[in-house]
Amino acid sequence: MLALSRKKGEALVISNNVEVTILEIKGDQVKLGITAPKEVPIYRKEVYMQIQAANQEAGDISGVEALKELFK
Repeated sequence: MLALSRKKGEALVISNNVEVTILEIKGDQVKLGITAPKEVPIYRKEVYMQIQAANQEAGDISGVEALKELFK
């Protein structure tokens, strides 16, 4: 992990096409602005983890077998 210090209004660039800007700092909360191409998905980590879990569950073979049983 790379740890960087930034102040309000400062930014960092990731992979030439994603820019993250510090918009506001209030106590222990930081508001970020992210500029990226539309084809680059951006998720909060907890949402991303839920999506991954749902995808894993949907691809689970036992789930497919259960569906097959419904249509017998």
